[in-house]
Amino acid sequence: MAGPLPVGDPAPPDGRLPQDLDVDASMPLSAYLHVPFCRVRCGYCDFNTYTSSELRGARQDEYADTLIREIALAREVLGEADAVRPLDTVFFGGGTPTLLPPGDLARMLHAASDAFGIRDGAEVTVEANPDTVTPAVVDTLREAGVTRLSIGMQSAVPHVLAALDRTHRPENVATAVRAAREAGLDVSVDLIYGAPGESPADWERSLDEAIGLQPDHISAYALIIEDGTKLARQIRRGEVPTPDDDLQADMYETADRRLAEAGFAWYEVSNWAREDRNRSRHNLAYWRGSDWWGFGPGAHSHVAGLRWWNVKHPAAYAQRLASGESPAAGRERPDAQARTLERVLLQSRLAEGLPIADIEPTRRDRVAELISDGLVDAASALRDRRVRLTLRGRLLADAVVRALTD
Repeated sequence: MAGPLPVGDPAPPDGRLPQDLDVDASMPLSAYLHVPFCRVRCGYCDFNTYTSSELRGARQDEYADTLIREIALAREVLGEADAVRPLDTVFFGGGTPTLLPPGDLARMLHAASDAFGIRDGAEVTVEANPDTVTPAVVDTLREAGVTRLSIGMQSAVPHVLAALDRTHRPENVATAVRAAREAGLDVSVDLIYGAPGESPADWERSLDEAIGLQPDHISAYALIIEDGTKLARQIRRGEVPTPDDDLQADMYETADRRLAEAGFAWYEVSNWAREDRNRSRHNLAYWRGSDWWGFGPGAHSHVAGLRWWNVKHPAAYAQRLASGESPAAGRERPDAQARTLERVLLQSRLAEGLPIADIEPTRRDRVAELISDGLVDAASALRDRRVRLTLRGRLLADAVVRALTD
C-alpha cells in the first residue's frame, strides 16, 4: 500500500468547494477512476492497491456502485460551482482495472458520461494486466466507449519479470495487443528498466519485443525503490543489489535511440508516441495543470488550484459514501511559490518545453548556465524562449529543476 496521505486542511463532509474558488469552466476537465485491486502485490509497487486478503470488509463486487456514488457527488459539487463540463479524457488506473468485470467498468464510464458528458473524440484509457485481456473483455470496453488500452508489459524477459514480482506470461502481451487491435483500440505498452539482475541485453530484448508489437505509444520508466516496498526491504537486507544509476542512464539512452529509429518521438521524459495524436492526453492534462477529479480510494483531484485527496482504504471509502459523506480526507491550496515549483517540475519534462516567462525572474539567468552545461537546448531558449531539455538534460531533469527553483 502507498505511504501516508499528505498533510492538509480538513475537507468538508459535504465535499463542497470553497466559495471564493475561481473556477474556469473553459479549462479542460478529466476524470481518473481508481480501481485499487490486484491479485498479488508487485515488489516494487507503492500504489494504493489491495489484494483480497487486505480488503478488510470492502467488497470488490460492490466497488462499481460505490464509485458511482462519488460520481454523483462530483456532479453535485461541480454543478453548484458552475464548473460542470464534458470530460476531455477518462483514465481507469490501478491496481488492475481489468480485474473487475468489464461490465462494471462500462457502468462507471456510463455514469461519468451521464453526469458530465464526454466530448466527441475524447481519450478513454483502461490500464490492463496482459493476463486479464481477452477479446470479450476488449469488445465490451470498446462498446462502452473506451478508446485506448494501456498494457503493463514491464519486460519481455522472464527473470526480470520475476525480479519485479510480475506474474503474467510474456507471450500474453502479444495476445493482449492483438485483441485490442482487433477491437479497434489504440495501444500503449509500459516498460520498466533497471530491475535487479537485468542486463543491457535483457533491456534491448524488451525494447525489441515492445517495438515489434507496433503499439501507438510506449512508456519506459526507471525502477525507483520506494520506502516500505518488498523490494526496498530486500535491498536493505542485502538480498538484491541497489539499481545502478549509470546502468539506468545507459538503458535510457538505448531506449531513446531505439525508439527514435522505430519512428517514436519523445514528448515527455519517460514517454514516446508514434504520432502526436498518440500522446497520452490524460497525462498531458496533469503535466499542464488542467482540472481533474480523481475517483476512488486514495485518488487525488485538482480544480482551479485546489487539491484534495480521498481516504485510502476501500472500506473507509465505501463507508463515507454510504453515509452520504464525501470521501475526501484533506485538501490544500498551494501558494504561488509552490505552484511555480510544480509548473517548472512538470512542464520542463515535456518536449514542448517550459516558457522562460514561467520561471521566477531572479532565476532566469540560470538558463544560460544550463545551456553551457549541455542540459538545455540553446536554439529553443533563444528562438522560442522555452527551456527544452537535451538528451543529457533528460537524464538530469531533477538537477535542471533544482537550478531553476532553488
